Amino acid sequence: MIFIAALLRLVIYPANFSPVIAMALFAGAVIKDKKYALALPLFAMFISDLGFEISGMGLGFWGWGQLIGYGILAIIVLGGSAIKKISVFSVLGFAMGSSLLFYLLSNASVWLFDSYGMYARNWAGFKQCMIAGVPFIRNTMAATVLFSAVLFGSYYLYSRSAHAKVIA
Repeated sequence: MIFIAALLRLVIYPANFSPVIAMALFAGAVIKDKKYALALPLFAMFISDLGFEISGMGLGFWGWGQLIGYGILAIIVLGGSAIKKISVFSVLGFAMGSSLLFYLLSNASVWLFDSYGMYARNWAGFKQCMIAGVPFIRNTMAATVLFSAVLFGSYYLYSRSAHAKVIA
């Protein structure tokens, strides 16, 4: 799962259509041991960042904002554990909320730490940075909803078939 997510992130670059936020949400909701739940998206990000660095197709390791991105994924994992009943509506709501959270916090971190003078450190610069991120939020949200549907849907089908075999 880690390598598939990392590979998809590399292959679909720069469209910002990545399964990593969905993976973080899924891991938080399904994996009881939070060490392992945290490991899934963080290792996927690290491996793909390493791939970006080695290949030169994008910045692999670029600063404080990136570390904050890893922290945001950890928050999403913990937020995923708040899903008490997995349903279409809860997964959809958490997927959209997680995408929005990632957008807001990651753009704020770029403005604060990694803008390299692109954005003034005032309200106008903050708004400019947030607006610059708008084109990315659509693909991020679409990817998170799609990959959440795949992950949670596959899990549901697997658990139904495994449960049916146990009963039979």
